[in-house]
Amino acid sequence: MDNQRNLLLAVALSAVLIIGWDFAMRTFYPEAAFSSPVEEVEPTAQASAGGAPGTTTVAGDLPDGVTPVAGPVDLSAALADPNRVVIETPKLAGSINLVGAQIDDIVLKDYRQSVDKDSGPVRLFAPARTEDQYFAQFGFVAGGERMPSTVVWEASGDKLTPNTPVTLTHTDEAGLTYTIALSIDEDYMISAAQSVANASEAAAIVQPFTIIDRTSKNASPDEFIVHSGPIGVFDDTLQDGNNYEELTEIGRDMPAGTADWLGFTDRYWLSALVPGEGETASAGFRALGGDLFRTGITYQAQTIPAGGSLTQSTRLFAGAKNSIVLDKYEDSGIRSFGNAISWGWFGFIEKPFLWLLRTLNGLVGNFGVAIILLTVIVRGLMFPIAQKGFASMAAMKAIQPKMKAVQERYKDDKQQQQQEIMKLYKQEGVNPLAGCLPILIQIPIFFALYKVLMLAIEMRHEPFLYISDLSAPDPATILNLFGYLPFEVPGFLGIGVLAVLLGVTMWITFKLNPAAMDPMQQQIFNLMPWILMFVMAPFAAGLLLYWVTSNILTVAQQSYLYSKHPALKAQAKKDKEEMAKKKAAEKEAKGKA
Repeated sequence: MDNQRNLLLAVALSAVLIIGWDFAMRTFYPEAAFSSPVEEVEPTAQASAGGAPGTTTVAGDLPDGVTPVAGPVDLSAALADPNRVVIETPKLAGSINLVGAQIDDIVLKDYRQSVDKDSGPVRLFAPARTEDQYFAQFGFVAGGERMPSTVVWEASGDKLTPNTPVTLTHTDEAGLTYTIALSIDEDYMISAAQSVANASEAAAIVQPFTIIDRTSKNASPDEFIVHSGPIGVFDDTLQDGNNYEELTEIGRDMPAGTADWLGFTDRYWLSALVPGEGETASAGFRALGGDLFRTGITYQAQTIPAGGSLTQSTRLFAGAKNSIVLDKYEDSGIRSFGNAISWGWFGFIEKPFLWLLRTLNGLVGNFGVAIILLTVIVRGLMFPIAQKGFASMAAMKAIQPKMKAVQERYKDDKQQQQQEIMKLYKQEGVNPLAGCLPILIQIPIFFALYKVLMLAIEMRHEPFLYISDLSAPDPATILNLFGYLPFEVPGFLGIGVLAVLLGVTMWITFKLNPAAMDPMQQQIFNLMPWILMFVMAPFAAGLLLYWVTSNILTVAQQSYLYSKHPALKAQAKKDKEEMAKKKAAEKEAKGKA
């Protein structure tokens, strides 16, 4: 019964930890003041101040240089515009829109939209006014006026690749020549050097800026453990406190401190701006109205004398949140870039687990098998502790008669009863908390594995047996005849094969334990496996695979430990016989009544 109680305790605490931990941390211990108080600025005053030396134009409030065009734009039509420079790298494909110097067409070659092999690559960026608009723009504010987004830039080449950088050029009527030198690496980083050369006879005041605009319509859901929305690191502190709805409510979010990087995150994808060495006037996030949002950096206005020039560099990340890639950029100097993945407070456990999963996958070639091997390794490492806990439980069972005697002797004096029980523990060398140690250790391990399986892009679309995606719920549900009927079963009704195995294996582990003496507890133990079957059904198949494997190992471990402690097994058998007799007696009594 103690083992059952411990198991129930583990399940309950794990559920509380999974559901409540991040929520509690965000609510009661925010990592930083996510939103500084928003100072109301009159639009006209803002516009007139923009570009003046020493002023602080907000990136999201840049003077509007865009001539709005009514109506949505078809994606194919937008990409058919001839004013484009092709982007081609091992991981990215797309194009740069020369109208407005916008990077608005990026797809990720390594990731499909769905498990369907013909679904095409994931589209990250899409042109303005298309259904999934999401793009970055490099531009300038000169003399308080933002360069129109309708300006057509000239390109030095027709393809941006890791070996062929491209420079965009535009000269205005005042004699200022603007250039944007673009280069790209083998992964997901685009570097931009924005320069201005003043060939006029008068000084000019210029502010380089960089923005990312996107719609939230195609954003992944913001969940307790997976943040979706604005994200950034300011003064080495992660700022991800607002989702899109909250940003809409507050209007603008200008975190305190110097921006290390900032952008928008989805569950698996990220776009982020990394400012260069120049002093920034502002960096933050803004709701543009409707479902449109902006993040951006505006650099301090600088006076360029006649014949002078300035250069400002910025980097743009647009790609997948692969922890190896993010950590590589972090190692190159982008502070806390690996925190773009919502590892949270258990990152120090989660990252080693992910490394182990990747290593095992490299050995066996399948993440499903890797999860099983990982479970075996974890349970193997935990075995000495479990054995100690089991031995403690056996010792507790052995002193049960003495404990009952003490309880009976001091039944009217609870304080004295407690003192005598503690004295008995000491005399017999029993630690009643030893049985809880395996539970306390397993909880953070289970939570860490849960987050790894939820967050690691390595799990996305990874197959195992009949499962096509270990990061998604089990597709073979009972109500659609394991996928033979052409509809998706919603929510907890989607009981898949793994959920059934979870319920069955947990039921077996309960049956191996001594029966609970209390009828209410016995009912709970009988129902718990099937309740968990429904609760866990919508979770990722990889997590259920871990839990089912763990239950099977628990049964094996329990059988072995029973063989090492025959007295405990005999006690369990005796408890069950007593329970059966008690039930029979109650049934007989009811029959007579």
